[in-house]
Amino acid sequence: MLGKPHKQQHQVSKIPGQIYLWLAILIFGASSAITRKLTEIGSQHFIDGRNPISLCNVLFVGNLCALILMIAIYWRQWNRTRLKKISRKNWFYLVIVAILSGAIAPGLIFQALALTHVNNVVLVGRLEPPVTLALSILLLKERVNIWEIIGAITAFFGVTLTIILQPPGQEMMQMAGFHLGIGEILAVIAALVLAVATILGKQHLSQIPLGVYSVFRTALGTIIFFIIALILYGSDHFMDVFSPFLWQWMLVYGAVIVVLGQSFWIKGLRSSSVSVASLVGSFTPLVGIIAAYLVLGEAPNIAQYIGGSLILIGIFISQIGIRNQGKKNIKMISPVAEQKLDMDTGFKGI
Repeated sequence: MLGKPHKQQHQVSKIPGQIYLWLAILIFGASSAITRKLTEIGSQHFIDGRNPISLCNVLFVGNLCALILMIAIYWRQWNRTRLKKISRKNWFYLVIVAILSGAIAPGLIFQALALTHVNNVVLVGRLEPPVTLALSILLLKERVNIWEIIGAITAFFGVTLTIILQPPGQEMMQMAGFHLGIGEILAVIAALVLAVATILGKQHLSQIPLGVYSVFRTALGTIIFFIIALILYGSDHFMDVFSPFLWQWMLVYGAVIVVLGQSFWIKGLRSSSVSVASLVGSFTPLVGIIAAYLVLGEAPNIAQYIGGSLILIGIFISQIGIRNQGKKNIKMISPVAEQKLDMDTGFKGI
């Protein structure tokens, strides 16, 4: 009799965790469409011929909002005792990962959003998990089951078809006999960069507390992105970063995408199993496509229907293997598993 209430309480406590995860994925999935919508709003309110809500401004200010939130959540982890345990080698790889996943990849993704459809960026971004899986097998010698391999190969073909079947457009280049969109190519490079960052993180940073990892990555990534943008676009590029009109909308963006999204995600991770969190996270591209239609009126084209269908099939095939593996491992997410899952999730709209 004493065991039943405890079991029921445990089951009840798992339900909110899943709800938090779903809410986070709804927000993260819609982030690309919302970002594009904000830039469209900014284009209707130019300041001296400039869009105050440019993609660079959104990324830079969004990262600042994310950094404030992460410091508020994780400041206790930034103590002298924990920081002394991090070796110089770990700090070196933390810098590399921060530059790759906190500056270069987001910059490429936001540039891709400026050049191609949101659906293409969302679907092509699913190249990251198959590449990460392949690198994990080759470099980390990780053992994966056949379902994950089949799912990754299926998703890879889906991404490939999404790219090569695109109808002719203005921002395209010819490569290997195919006309490829520049936006799609940038999204591919971003996915590869994120995959490399994930592998480096798994190999060298898995024991670093999530708070130290997240805060440092966001802070350094924001600084590096700012420097790169200044070098590429000039000192005038961030002239409107303090525009009241920009911050009026960024407060909404920051509150919803950054604060609510990250808070729901962290809360959900800490009260869910690895398999559940991974399954919920797999719905991100589907949410992204639906959001692009509802927010922007962007209906999928034939290439996106064909490629997206294969990607979704590959995702759910992979989930069979992840779920089976999850039953053999720990039920709840440990701090180490929490960081790995956070890295596996990749870019989440900020």
